[in-house]
Amino acid sequence: MSTGTAAPGTLRLPDKAGVLGAVRRGGWTLGIYLVLLGLIIYTWILNPRYGLDTLAMAALPLAFAAAAQAVVVISGGIDLSVGAMMALTSVTAAVLMKDASPEAAVGILILVLLLGIAVGMVNGALVVITRVPDIVVTLAMAYVWAGTALLVLDRPGGGAADWVKDIVKGNVFDLVPRATIILLVVVGVVWLPLRRSRLGLSLYALGSDPLAAFRSGVSVRRTKIASYAICGFFAAAGGLALVGTTGIGTPTTGDYTLKAVAAIVLGGVSLSGGRGGLLGPIAAAYVLAIIRADLVFMGVDPNYSTMIQGGIMVLVVMVAAYLELRRRRR
Repeated sequence: MSTGTAAPGTLRLPDKAGVLGAVRRGGWTLGIYLVLLGLIIYTWILNPRYGLDTLAMAALPLAFAAAAQAVVVISGGIDLSVGAMMALTSVTAAVLMKDASPEAAVGILILVLLLGIAVGMVNGALVVITRVPDIVVTLAMAYVWAGTALLVLDRPGGGAADWVKDIVKGNVFDLVPRATIILLVVVGVVWLPLRRSRLGLSLYALGSDPLAAFRSGVSVRRTKIASYAICGFFAAAGGLALVGTTGIGTPTTGDYTLKAVAAIVLGGVSLSGGRGGLLGPIAAAYVLAIIRADLVFMGVDPNYSTMIQGGIMVLVVMVAAYLELRRRRR
């Protein structure tokens, strides 16, 4: 009679149910990467000279913005000041880096990342102390950080160290875009250890059920502030990405906040919290960037292009909401 236990020294194959469960859990993320691959092939048909490094540079700031938003949403909140934080860190870096030595630029980069963490902690502390909904607090703080960015630099300008611009341009071995490597390294170093840590488990627990998390010993206040601090770090990385890809600081970053929300929904992060990761939103950021490029290559009028992108975002949110309702009814 078989006991279902493998003998010592024998190779145990994965259980079929376990494999199917893993595929089911990661099916949405896998689908996004397949969509991205299909769009890349379609883009090469439209414009064979379009390089992956161009796509990576275009998507880099949005990918960091999506990572920032994803961390907060996973913990059950939302941050509408991501774009404003990117603007503030972008102009701060550009002003400090202009005419700075390469060595000084390293210190400035670290300083800007710390600034992002501090700004995120302010957002989180206000949410915790005032007990006002996240969406209201962060919307108000978006104006504060955007105004501060304009005080630092009232128009695009400043500069960036040559190595900061060079590090995100081109490919490694003419194959992998440097911007993608930078993105994966930063996200991997921060997110992978975090997700497996006590804090990472607390973020998911808080997003799934705040009351249950509290009863399980999770420090709700500290975890909430920590989620916004991590969000600020990734937003600062996005601001630095803007400086690296454009060579100047940008006090107004456009619609990165709304695009980040669209990217996390498209990437499989539940707006109700507690579910998702960062790999999906990163792929979704690339999808949104390449769609914009395809519309240009197809000669679509810029006004219609904006409408089409908005329609895609609405469709994505509706589909995600429908799937979330189906999941809750099971």
